[in-house]
Amino acid sequence: MARRPPQDDSNAPQWLIQKARVILPDRITEPCDVLIQKGCIAAIGLRGKERLRRDPEEVRQIDIQGDYLAPGMVDIHVHGGRGTDFMDGTLDAFRIACTAHLQHGTTTILPTSTTASPDQIDRFLTAAGQYRDGWNRSWGAWMPGVHLYGPFFAAGKTGCHSPEEARAPEAREYLKYLRSGLVLVATSAAELPGAVGFYRAALGAGCLVTCGHSNATWGEMAAGWRAGMRHVDHFWCAMSSIPSLRARCGVPMQASMAEFVLAEPTMSTEVIADGCHLSPELLQFARRMIGPDRLCLVTDSNRAMDMPPGRYRFGNAQSGPWFESDGQVGWASTGSLASSVQGMDHMVRGMVRQGKATLFEAFRMASLTPARLIGLDAQVGSIAPGKKADLLVFSKSLKLKSVMLHGEWVHGSMARGNSSLS
Repeated sequence: MARRPPQDDSNAPQWLIQKARVILPDRITEPCDVLIQKGCIAAIGLRGKERLRRDPEEVRQIDIQGDYLAPGMVDIHVHGGRGTDFMDGTLDAFRIACTAHLQHGTTTILPTSTTASPDQIDRFLTAAGQYRDGWNRSWGAWMPGVHLYGPFFAAGKTGCHSPEEARAPEAREYLKYLRSGLVLVATSAAELPGAVGFYRAALGAGCLVTCGHSNATWGEMAAGWRAGMRHVDHFWCAMSSIPSLRARCGVPMQASMAEFVLAEPTMSTEVIADGCHLSPELLQFARRMIGPDRLCLVTDSNRAMDMPPGRYRFGNAQSGPWFESDGQVGWASTGSLASSVQGMDHMVRGMVRQGKATLFEAFRMASLTPARLIGLDAQVGSIAPGKKADLLVFSKSLKLKSVMLHGEWVHGSMARGNSSLS
């Protein structure tokens, strides 16, 4: 369902990136060369120089002196940044937020809706279509589609989303969204009336089908799973627990979403590794028990990312609920957490330093695993010949230095014409 970007990459500059410690899905290489041709990765290691000798086109060379070369990151759960929210429903908001996230290393992005009126979701999808169909590198991260997240949330589990706009899925509403051809990830709470029908329709539309903002029991999760649901949004956040189900269902105590995900090997999930949502112990537990092939890193970031501390609206700029950013995380008026204010580079550092993941594991969670879940791993998500040249240069201290998008440097020292280019 995802469309290829409309621009032609055949005239993108040819690059030989030298002395790169390449972060692959299962290891990090010794310093080697990576050849980029026509916006794609052409060869890695000695094969890069061999191919260059056989095909001696004009190639620009850059020596990154043993820095890490990482795959561009894929964020499948993200609401906004730099003062804008995707639910503002304008092309300008999409361009500003997607540029902000590109500068944090997200090269593929799935703008994510909130609870909102049908008209506001329609405007969100219209702006998304304008961005996808008119995209070029100057606009920001590549957007192959969106995450239909709100409005199908359970009462009491809406978090920072507007509870007044939460509702059960009805076919006359959600089929219109799915027919747009934009939805790659589709979420509903599993216990809502109509959830099974929604899951089946979303699966038929080729979506990654997810459960989120839910107080579902094991049985309700199992019914959703049989209908095609395979993912749970932001693990441990706005989801059922044994105590919450005791309050809802009484005794005997019921198994929750967490137990279902841990027990069912076909289920995947995601964590927000910003240091505020989950403790180091929970990040380590998720890594050990779920593993990097089923666990994604997401930002879940809002419009306060890259903005000073202050009061902001979550979702639409005119009608979304207010939250407070302290510069580290968002806080809802109820005192609960209100989404993240950090980019994907921060999440990788958090998963390495607090979650104790290896560097290649952390990047797999931020790139290849989400790309595979949304069916784009043949194009993006890892550094391999034939894939789009979406590449990140990180220092040895994991500071993001430069971003390449589809074969061109678009952010950082390389984009500014570093003197080492030749």
